[in-house]
Parts: sequence; C-alpha cells; structure tokens
Amino acid sequence: MTPETPQLTAAGIDPFDESVYRAVLTRRTAAPAELTADLGCSAERVVRALDRLRDHGLVGRLAGSRRRYAAIEPGAAVEALVRARSNELERVRSAADELSRLFAAARTGATYEDEVEITTGSEALGRWFVRLQQEAHEDVMTLDRPPYALTTSNPVEASALGRGVRYRAVYAPEALEWPGVLDDIRELVRHGEQARVMPGLGIKLAIADRKLALMPLSLDLKNGVRAAVIRPSTLLDALTSYWEMCWKQALPLNAPAEDPLDEEDRLVLTLLVSGLKDEAIARQLGWSVRTMRRRISRLHDLLGAANRFQAGVIAARRGWL
Repeated sequence: MTPETPQLTAAGIDPFDESVYRAVLTRRTAAPAELTADLGCSAERVVRALDRLRDHGLVGRLAGSRRRYAAIEPGAAVEALVRARSNELERVRSAADELSRLFAAARTGATYEDEVEITTGSEALGRWFVRLQQEAHEDVMTLDRPPYALTTSNPVEASALGRGVRYRAVYAPEALEWPGVLDDIRELVRHGEQARVMPGLGIKLAIADRKLALMPLSLDLKNGVRAAVIRPSTLLDALTSYWEMCWKQALPLNAPAEDPLDEEDRLVLTLLVSGLKDEAIARQLGWSVRTMRRRISRLHDLLGAANRFQAGVIAARRGWL
C-alpha cells in the first residue's frame, strides 16, 4: 500500500483530511498557508479539514494569535479514534433489539411498558410533549421540523426555562418558513433557549433528562399520528447519540455578538447558509425581496465574499457564526 493511499477512512476520516494530517506530520507544525502550498488547494478547504482533525483529536492548535497546528502522536491519537468509533458501532449494534421491538410495536399496536409505548392521536402526542417538559429537571433536547400536529408554538417551554431547565433545539430550515415560527424561536432564545438550524432533518424528536423521549413514527399526519414514548434503553441511548451528532453539525441561530454584525445581519447569514431561498428569508423578516438582496449584497461586501457559501465560511472562520 503506497503512503498516499487513504488508510483512516474506516475510522471516519475523510481522505482529504488524512492528506492534511500527513502533511502536518511531515512538518511537525504547520500553518494553513503552508499546507495550502503543499497540497495545492484553497486555504478555506485546509482550515475546514484542520478543524475536523482537531475535533477527531489528530491535531492540536498551538497558542498564539496566528493559526498554527501540531500533529498529535499517531499511535495514541489513532488508537483513541478507533476506540471511539468501535464504541459508537457497538451502541448501534446493541440498539438492534430495541429497534426491532419498536418496529413490531408499530405494526401490531402492542406496547412495551418498560421501554417503548406507542401512543395514537394528535391530542395524545400533545399531552405527552407537555408532560415530558413538565417532568424535566435539567435538560430538554429537540429536533424540530414540520409538519405540526397541533400548533407551532410551545407555551410550556418559557416556564420550564424560568425554573432552570436547559433547552437545546435543532430546527430544520423548513420550520423557519412557517408563519410565526421564527419570531417564536427568537423570543425563546431571549429567554435562554440555545437554537441551531440544520438542513436534512428526517425525524422529530424530544428528549428530557436523557431519560424519556418522544418521537412521532411518521411525518404523514393525514393518516393519523402515532408516536413512540421511549424510556431508558439502548434505543434511547442511540437516539440521544443521534441528537448529539445533529447538534454538533448544526449552525447556531444565536451567534456571538462581538462582531460588526447586528442581530439581523447574523440571522440573515444563518438563514442563507441553511439553504432557505431569498423569498422565504424576506418573508420571515418582513422585508421585500429587493431590500433583503440589498442587505445580502452589503454583507458580501463586508465579508469580501462572492456568494452565500463563501459568506458563511468566512463568517464562521471569524467566529461570527
């Protein structure tokens, strides 16, 4: 096997990221610009790879105002990476029995009182969602996307936030297009909710204190609503791990304020890189499309970006998103 052949793919490392890691190993320490010259690619691509490598524990950023990275000793770093991937796969394997039971329950209408219970109807789903939040003591984690069985608002959350429950919500971009949803989210953020947005959410999910979860079994509300109430089990562990993965990949809606952007500028950037169309963004912010595009043009000039993707990358690198 030649040195250029990717060897870390099975451990979850992208081939390009591995080439960046090898380049850092060769230099011992390196700045992104040096690696850009070595690899013949853009600085933005190298920086994104270095950030992923740091998340995987393969490189560390050195102290100082200028970006410079050092490779972590491969023996220990790769072994930790393999061990983490093995643990993840083991959790998935151990969830197979629980997933099979959930599948059987959905087909037969049976319940498993100790682990999984199937509830039917919009009102029952609403009651469970309220109960889940009222019984939470520490943490509520959600994945939110349309359609909505009853209402888009969540009046229970504000009172739960007031008694110290931490809320972390990942929203699908489609949710932000529903009338009033974006205003509701911004109000909840002011009360303490941590909100992020991520394209491609395929499920709706709520988890309280990592001890109780509520998950609709279908997004087709025309044929009735069925949802699973999931108690401590390997299935709950797997769903919690999936939520954590979504949270890490999602883009914050409440970005830091120590930058030249105001709140609306940061919100526009977030919605842009989340995939919403110009018309949908303008509608949510109460602007005309012409006003919104003029605002985007100003942001592009401020960031030195040629398009919305570049604007998102540059803003993220500066810590504005």
